[in-house]
This record gives sequence, C-alpha cells and structure tokens, in this order.
Amino acid sequence: MGKPLAFFFFLLILVFSMPRRALAALSPCKNKCGSLEVQYPLGSGPGCGSPRFQSSISCSPSDELLLITHTGSYPVTSISYATSTLTIVPPLMSSCSAMHSSPNFGLDWSSPFQLGSSLFLLLGCSNPSSSLTYKGTPLCDPVNAHLCAALYTCPSVTSLGLPLFSPSNSCCAYSPANLGPHGDLDVQGLLCAGYSSVVSLGDIPTDPTRWEYGVVLKFGLGGVDNYNFATACQACQHSSGICGYAPPRNYFVCVCQNGVNTSSDCNGQAPIWNQATIHHPKLLGFSIYGSWLLAILGLSFFFVKL
Repeated sequence: MGKPLAFFFFLLILVFSMPRRALAALSPCKNKCGSLEVQYPLGSGPGCGSPRFQSSISCSPSDELLLITHTGSYPVTSISYATSTLTIVPPLMSSCSAMHSSPNFGLDWSSPFQLGSSLFLLLGCSNPSSSLTYKGTPLCDPVNAHLCAALYTCPSVTSLGLPLFSPSNSCCAYSPANLGPHGDLDVQGLLCAGYSSVVSLGDIPTDPTRWEYGVVLKFGLGGVDNYNFATACQACQHSSGICGYAPPRNYFVCVCQNGVNTSSDCNGQAPIWNQATIHHPKLLGFSIYGSWLLAILGLSFFFVKL
C-alpha cells in the first residue's frame, strides 16, 4: 500500500502544477486585441465569439486583430458593433501619401463578410476605363471619375510609374459591389497597377490628403445562430464574461474571468483562479482541473489494487 499511496500524492501535487501549462496551449479568449474591443460575434481565436468567424478573424501574437481571406491577412483598424461593420487597411493598398503595386483583394464566399460603403479606385490601368467591361457591362462608374483626377494630383502617383496629373481614364472607379464575377478585385486581370479604397471624402472632397482610406465590410450571422447565441451572449457580457463556444458541437459557453465556463452567465460562479482579461474556453461542464482529478482517482484505484 505504501507505493500506491505515495504515487497518489505525487499525482495530486502534479495536478496543481499542470493546468496553467496545459492552458497555455489553448487559444485564450480576450475582450480586447490591441486597442480594439473584441465582442460577439467576433472572437480573438478558436473557441471565442461565434464559430462562424473562427477562420476569418483572429488576434495575432503581436496583439493585432486580423481579417484572414484567401488573398491575405488584413489589419482591422476600427469596428462598429452598432452597425455591424469593420474597416480594414490592406498593407499594399494605395493612398495619397503612398502608392503601391497591389495584389488582388478578395473575400471568401463562405465568410460572414460583405463589402460595405467604401469605393474602390483602380489605378494605372493599361486600358482606358471606358473599355473595362465584363460580358459587355461597364465596370467603371463615370459618376465618380472625378475622384480619379483628384487622386492623380498626389505626388506618390509616380511610384506607379505615372506622371502627376495623369489622364484620369487610366483610373477606374470600380463599381461592382460583389468584387466582380469571381469574388476578387482582380487588379492584375484588369491590367491595373494598384488600387485604393475610400471610406470617406472628409470635409474637403476635392482634397485626397483629407480622405479616409480603407475597406468597409459588413458582417452578420445569417441563419447560423442555431443555439440562440445572441440572446445568451447578452447575459454573458453583462456579467463580464466573454462569449464563446465549445467544440466539437459548438454549443454556447460563457467564458468567465475566474476560469469557469457556463452555459448561461458568470453571476455567482465560484472562482478557479484569477485571470482578469484573458479567459480560456473549455468543453462545457468540464474544467481541466476536473479532468485531471478524475484521471488521478482512476490511476490511484488501479495501483491500489496492484
């Protein structure tokens, strides 16, 4: 009996040293990434927010919120939960202060994001804007052609191999709201050097140095909120919890500051440890402590019988 009893106490000591190391391998839920508040349905990583956003939004190791698509990763610069929109700034998107040769930009068909109210401008196009068509339908909006002329007054236009005040017909105010027939802004396919996207013209519409640049995206849950996540999430957030889900069936969980996960909210939950703003999702109804204790009891009975 002496050796099994000693082994039992060894495992008991081990269990209290393991959870923090075990949890370090899990993706933590955070209510803030950099300067941005992260709220449902967005999440900072796997198990956080809505499961539909898991592959599209994440908080990088450098604490930067990123939108991830098949064409790249894009920093999120602002979020409005009231209007369900966010703004991204692709690293190689052009603005008045700096212009770049740009890769294509696209959204995944399966993602919960759609284009918002921003306007794309294709720059340095080899063909005149009037000839850019898809199946005979013009791709350029002549109503906003004056924005091209304004942007071509920026000295940085020379970075695209264009002279100042280039003919504005080498620029296209790109009109399709669905990013074209293949879901991408096909910069190379349209034989253009780069692109810009304008969120707002500011207080002086003719001055491109005052414009706000970026790509506005709308997000929503659509018809995937099968477990009344939104209703449960309100109670969770009011109790200072973070809304998440438990794989593999993706049931709703409220991830509390003290390490407890519940199916409702964090009010009255007994603490496991104090963790102020980083919480770890676990399978509903089980903590890592509970799992380890069950393992210890099972091993102890096994060795006692020996």
